[in-house]
Amino acid sequence: MTSEDKSVCESKHYESIFNTHAETLRNFVYYKCGSEQQAEDIVQEAFIKLWKNCAKVIFTKAKSYLFTVANNMFLNEVAHKKVVLKYKQQVGSKISNETPEFILRQKEFQEKLQRTIAKLPEGQREVFLLNRIDKKTYAEIAEIIGLSVKAVEKRMHKALVTLRKEIGNI
Repeated sequence: MTSEDKSVCESKHYESIFNTHAETLRNFVYYKCGSEQQAEDIVQEAFIKLWKNCAKVIFTKAKSYLFTVANNMFLNEVAHKKVVLKYKQQVGSKISNETPEFILRQKEFQEKLQRTIAKLPEGQREVFLLNRIDKKTYAEIAEIIGLSVKAVEKRMHKALVTLRKEIGNI
C-alpha cells in the first residue's frame, strides 16, 4: 500500500500522523503564541478537524493540512492581540562552584535573551526557535511555514542580527 492509498480515516494511519506531527505542530504554535495551554488547545482542535474531514484529506497532505489549520486557528484567536512570547527557561537544581556574580550575570543574560527573543517580529521568532530549539533545517521550516528556503534564511539572518545587536554588549 503506497502512501497515496492510505486513508486518514483509518485509525492506524490517523494515529501515525498524530505520533509523527503532534509535537512539532505544538511547538510551532507555541512559538507563535507563547502559551503552552493555547498551543495544546489549537493542536487538539486541528487534529479534531483532521478527523472530521479525514475523507477529504489525502494522507500525504495531512501534515500540510494540520499546519495550515493550526496557523489559521492561531491567527483567528489573536486577531486583536499583540503576541508576546514567554520563553521558558528550564531551571534545575544545580550545585556548582560558580560565584554569585557569575550566576547573577548569567541570569541577567538569560533574561535579556528572553526579552530580545520575545521582541523579535513573529516570523523571525518562529524561524529562530524552530531552528535553534527544535533543530529543524531551513527546508523543514520552509515546509512548515509555507515559505521559500530563501525567505526562511532571510528571517533567520535578521533575527541573528537583532540578537547580536541587542546582546552583543554583554
